[in-house]
Amino acid sequence: MKIGLIIVVILLVLALILGSSYVGRRNLMAIKREAVNAAWAQVDVVLQRRADLIPNLVETVKGFAVHEEQVFGEIARARSALIGAKTPADKIAANGALDSALSRLLVITENYPQLKSNENFLRLQDELAGTENRIAVERRRYNEAVQDYNTYISLFPNSLVASFSGFTRNDAYFKTDEGARTAPKVNFDFNKSTTPAPAPATPAPAKP
Repeated sequence: MKIGLIIVVILLVLALILGSSYVGRRNLMAIKREAVNAAWAQVDVVLQRRADLIPNLVETVKGFAVHEEQVFGEIARARSALIGAKTPADKIAANGALDSALSRLLVITENYPQLKSNENFLRLQDELAGTENRIAVERRRYNEAVQDYNTYISLFPNSLVASFSGFTRNDAYFKTDEGARTAPKVNFDFNKSTTPAPAPATPAPAKP
């Protein structure tokens, strides 16, 4: 009788320990998943901020580079895709296309140095540069949150708890290759001369 009671008590204690561990791990998974969602919300805010700046930037550049319609069209299509994307994975893909199109726009501005006297352009330049820096910070934090969540649910016995509770991997990362993780370089410093320094003069041969 006493042995049976001891066994029952042991089983109850084990059940409490396992149940507590299950609940604790499941709750931590939920916390980490919400951290991913919060990090994404910050990314979404700065991506929208840049999307709002781009039309004004394009219109300003058009005033000096009216013939660059191909680049303007690429930016318009990429921006529309970003705004219309519904999931983080779709927005990340659309953002990559917008990065590429915006980089081409910034390159062509170097052919129009008269933009340096346009106050609106200079103001947009500063705002865009600040936004690009913020995007780089927020998407790094987002990637870190996703990695932390994915790592946690992959570890044993967390993987069992995740399987039972419906927690799945999140593969909506920003790409980590060099071209994708580096924000487009915003450099409109027309005051710095790009003319290479003249080569030193070759000394005249000594007279015999």
